[in-house]
Amino acid sequence: MSTGFRVRRIRGRGQSAIDGPQAGRTHQLVKLASRFITAQAAAAAAIGLGYSRRHVPSIVITLMLVVALLGLAALARTGAHTAWLSAIGFESAYIMFGLIRFFSARYLGGTLFGIIALGVLLHPAVARAFSGAAAQGERAFGAEPALSDAGADAPG
Repeated sequence: MSTGFRVRRIRGRGQSAIDGPQAGRTHQLVKLASRFITAQAAAAAAIGLGYSRRHVPSIVITLMLVVALLGLAALARTGAHTAWLSAIGFESAYIMFGLIRFFSARYLGGTLFGIIALGVLLHPAVARAFSGAAAQGERAFGAEPALSDAGADAPG
């Protein structure tokens, strides 16, 4: 043995040697995005119900938005690429609705948090985290020939 330093790879908890260092971080970014959406739902509920002034349509609209945001957070927790696309679409619509409501009634409940959540979702690392499951499947089977290519190499 030499007197030099020994280097060993330290894996995080829950990671295997096959997953590598990116797998744990990817999952953490998906959790972060879903937590932002859940916090947005809590902020929208607190602000919307606090300023509703017992106006029943306002309470119903606020509760519908909160339920939709909680459903979106549960969908985003899956980490699928379609969940990421759905979250971006919903957050964009939520921001537009909030801005229209701001210009008409000077009410901003939850729109700023929606802008922050959309910014988190659009970050390149978070986008890679949501497409990580598809990319990991492509890497695992990248060395094997496709079924249509396998017949071309067969003799005869």
